[in-house]
Amino acid sequence: MSTPAFFRSFLEHERTLFVNVLDAVVEDGLDYRADPKARSARELIGHLVGHNLDLVELLEDGVIHHRNQVPFESLEGAVRQFDESMGTVIEQLQGMDEDQWQAVGGFYAGDHLVMEAPCERLAWMMLLDAVHHRGQLSTYLRPMGSKVPAIYGPSADSGH
Repeated sequence: MSTPAFFRSFLEHERTLFVNVLDAVVEDGLDYRADPKARSARELIGHLVGHNLDLVELLEDGVIHHRNQVPFESLEGAVRQFDESMGTVIEQLQGMDEDQWQAVGGFYAGDHLVMEAPCERLAWMMLLDAVHHRGQLSTYLRPMGSKVPAIYGPSADSGH
C-alpha cells in the first residue's frame, strides 16, 4: 500500500468518528467552553471544518492558507460541510502518487509562510491536530447535556 493510500484508509476510518462527535453536539451547547481561555464548541467546530478545507487546498495546490475559523449558520450545515470536505480529501487521495505526496508544500497563516514540508507531513499534521481538537470537543459533550459516542472504544454513554 502506498503512503497516500494508507493516509486515505486512515481518513476513511476517522471520518465516521469525527462525524459522530460533531453529531453529538447539541445546538444550545455551541457557546459552551470549558475555561475562559478555551475555544467554545462553535469555535472548535469551525476550526475542524477549516482543517478539512486546508487539506483540500493542500491536495489541490500544494499549499495551505490556514483557515483558523470557518463560520457556519447551523450545526447541521457545519457537520455536512465537515463530512463533505473530508469526502473530497478522500477522493483527492485516490490515485495520488508518492512523488506528489512527497512534494514540498507550504503552510501559511495569513501572508506569513509558517513552514514548508512534504505534503505528507503537512497532511498528517493537520489530521493529528484535528484529532486533538475532536478530543477537546468530546470533553464538552457531557457538560453541555449530550452523550459521548464511542471513539476508539466504548464510552460510558455508548454502551458498546
